[in-house]
Amino acid sequence: MFIMPAIVGVAQVITLGNSSVFHIGDVYKIMPFSNAKTFSGAGSFNTGEQLHVSNQLSSTNTYDPDVIDQANAFNM
Repeated sequence: MFIMPAIVGVAQVITLGNSSVFHIGDVYKIMPFSNAKTFSGAGSFNTGEQLHVSNQLSSTNTYDPDVIDQANAFNM
């Protein structure tokens, strides 16, 4: 099987965050160097021009019984 490589023209990157991934074309491997755990309530990450969110009763469960999550120690 023959795979064509990607041909990319001009790309202008204005800004990238600390944990961003900028990928153009073929890639062998992309691995994170950091991780985070985010808790948020109902309707927290909604985006749009005319949103109507109605949450009469909302509760975010932040209980984490296992304490330790999967590490990314070998992502170098």
